[in-house]
Formats: sequence, C-alpha cells, structure tokens
Amino acid sequence: MFNKKKQPPLKSLVAQGARVVGDIFFAEGMRVECSITGNVRPVDSNPSILVIAESAVITGAVSADHIIINGTVKGAVSARMMLELQPNARIEGDVEYGALEMHQGALISGRLTPILGNEPMPALPTEAMSV
Repeated sequence: MFNKKKQPPLKSLVAQGARVVGDIFFAEGMRVECSITGNVRPVDSNPSILVIAESAVITGAVSADHIIINGTVKGAVSARMMLELQPNARIEGDVEYGALEMHQGALISGRLTPILGNEPMPALPTEAMSV
C-alpha cells in the first residue's frame, strides 16, 4: 500500500509538553511527542500513518495501517500494513503487524502475531517442534 503510493500526510501533531487523557481519533496521519493515557486510532478506514516519537509515552492501544515507534507504548499495537520499531521503541503489550521492521535496541514485552489476511496461522507439525 505505502510502497507504491504516497504515504498519507501527517496532518496532526500532539507536541512534547502536552498530556492527553482520553482516546484520540485521527485522520490520515499523526505524530505524537507527548504523554497520552487512552487509545489512539484512525477515525475511518482511509490509509493511515502514526508516528510515536522518542519522547512519547502512550498508555493504551494504538492502531493504524503504518506505525513508526521510537517511544513507549503500554498497550496493544495493531499495524495492519507495516510496523517500524526504531532503536528506542519500547512496547509492553501484544503486537499485530502486516510487515515488521525492527532495529537493534527496540524491545517488546508481549506476543508478536503476524496479520495473514483472514486465514488462521497453520499449526507447526509435531516433528518440527522437536529439536
């Protein structure tokens, strides 16, 4: 989606020094540099991008088509297309992703689950599990 088409513009900024309590719904793209206690997600099904800066701490679930994290998220993360974890990314929660790029230094404390369309992930054969 984003490789061949232009990414949605970052139309919203919640700047460093702000503190938000409550859910945030955004259109197209948003950059977060502050502390948020609440869920962050797109307002509609149009392509979306969410950038979480190094100074940001989000306590709540985040979702978007493309998510770039260099800050802290304490909650579930759902990146339908692409999740980029930069070196200072810290996630405490389960993560769903379409594609994943993880830089050295990023940390996840939770389950990683790829989004494979509507099909459940096939179970590994028993002989593949023995080492």
